[in-house]
Amino acid sequence: MSQTILIIGGGIAGLCSALTLQQIGMKVKVYERSTEPTVAGAGIIIAPNALQALKPYGISDEIIRQGFPSDGFHLLSDRGQPITKLAVPAEYGSLYSIHRKDLHHILLSALSPGTVEWGKPLQQLEQKDHHVRAVFRDGTQAVGDLGIAADGIHSHIRKQLTLQDTYRYAGYTCWRGVVAAHDIPGLSDRFIETWGTKGRFGIVPLPGNQVYWYALINARQGDPQIANYTVEDLHHLFKNYHDPIPDLLLRTAAHDMIHRDIVDITPMERFYSDRVAFVGDAAHAITPNMGQGACQAIEDARVLAECLRIHCNNQSAFADYDARRRERIEQISNQSWKIGKMAQSESVLFTSIRNRLMKHAPQSIGRSQAERLYKFQM
Repeated sequence: MSQTILIIGGGIAGLCSALTLQQIGMKVKVYERSTEPTVAGAGIIIAPNALQALKPYGISDEIIRQGFPSDGFHLLSDRGQPITKLAVPAEYGSLYSIHRKDLHHILLSALSPGTVEWGKPLQQLEQKDHHVRAVFRDGTQAVGDLGIAADGIHSHIRKQLTLQDTYRYAGYTCWRGVVAAHDIPGLSDRFIETWGTKGRFGIVPLPGNQVYWYALINARQGDPQIANYTVEDLHHLFKNYHDPIPDLLLRTAAHDMIHRDIVDITPMERFYSDRVAFVGDAAHAITPNMGQGACQAIEDARVLAECLRIHCNNQSAFADYDARRRERIEQISNQSWKIGKMAQSESVLFTSIRNRLMKHAPQSIGRSQAERLYKFQM
């Protein structure tokens, strides 16, 4: 007899969980607080490991069809000089950039009609001996055999059920935007990240002749002056960086710029609590320095479904899910944190030494790291 699973959160983690669970015959309902499928964000990069995880469902083919491919990231100095290339080994395929809204639409289209209920902010998730009950702020309720917390980095369910909420501010803050790619001198079809003492700047082409950019600078958490930065402020900060960085900022409309401080959470002691499993940022929010936040949420969804498929006992399934995911998540989380600290250095001496070491590092080291990152394993 198939189980009914309540998923709280209709982002990438929640929709992917719904997709993988429906494919193994589970009855799934997703409850999302937003009143309609609007997605905040700009672009997103889907790496080969996530594409491998999604391949059985036809989603990978659609991402490849709609996305913009790249064989890796080019790291440059603020003057545009090459530091190194973070290449994807050819046998793993490519990175694909895609609009977040397009990825969201692809996932929604793959679900059974009526899977998602919109405008359902959660009040409380109750766990009983044989079921879970979701109580929503509109007074309605839903009952299921199991629950999945996919409600993001500020997970209400994580706070309620586990009392674990160990946020770490990374020491830097981020802006993102999307602009039209028409007639911008110096713009190429390469994925680029520039490291300089004033901050980092990423440039990622998107389908539809657009480009996604992001900028990261060191700052105090919640600094009101930083929070009020305008496009002009960012342009002043990065005006001496190589082309097309200054021009991209000048072409960005204020309402198209998104800002947030960068935080992660210490991975939970267990990625489940009785009858509720945690996926994505709700379980292990990761700094964005390796482009793996969404990718690891996708892996979570695939592995969790597999564990529920092969185990008759739910607790055994959740324990297996935790065991399969823990080492990989902790490794990526720690590595991403260290990369951020190294990349955000404002020391002229350190950045000079860092860039030289990275430029002359053996390619075998980078390849070995890439193989571990881009290989998806159940």
